[in-house]
Amino acid sequence: MASAAMPLPWSVLAQAVGQSTVPARGGGWKLSFLSAAEAADVEAVASQIIPTDDAPGAREADVVYFIDRALASFFSRLAGDYRAQLAAFQATFRERHPSAGSFASLPSERQIEYLKGVDRTPFFTTTRLLTLLGMFSLPVYGGNRNGAGWKLLGFEDAHAFAAPFGYYDRDYPGFVSDPVSIR
Repeated sequence: MASAAMPLPWSVLAQAVGQSTVPARGGGWKLSFLSAAEAADVEAVASQIIPTDDAPGAREADVVYFIDRALASFFSRLAGDYRAQLAAFQATFRERHPSAGSFASLPSERQIEYLKGVDRTPFFTTTRLLTLLGMFSLPVYGGNRNGAGWKLLGFEDAHAFAAPFGYYDRDYPGFVSDPVSIR
């Protein structure tokens, strides 16, 4: 999915997986790329892409922290363009809604109305992809808190050491099969 939508070869994505581990949630994630105001707007956009209903959405899954972490580390080559696109998104929003403080401060219905006019922009396209990746990736990368995305899919993170795959890793001491320990 990522390779189809982003200009990154598989070798870069594979390298990113190896470089992107973060410490356990502990006291919570900290932003390292986005400012608090930028993060609020990005989180609001992500929350419209995967809204909260009877199941947790992007906000509850901490997708904004995945996006922040990705742009600060393994997708850093996209960071400059993304920041410029976000600034353009915010500037255009302020032009069209001068009385609103920020995109995040709008009610949900007005956010959706605004997003319908920008859903083909590079900013929205990249945010949509990063939201999906953050919702369904391993929680250790910053999103998918408590496996919220996996629950939406009915996925249970339980490795099966059975032939033809995985049986050879059964005794590898570095393999972590307990999803609780990687959150």
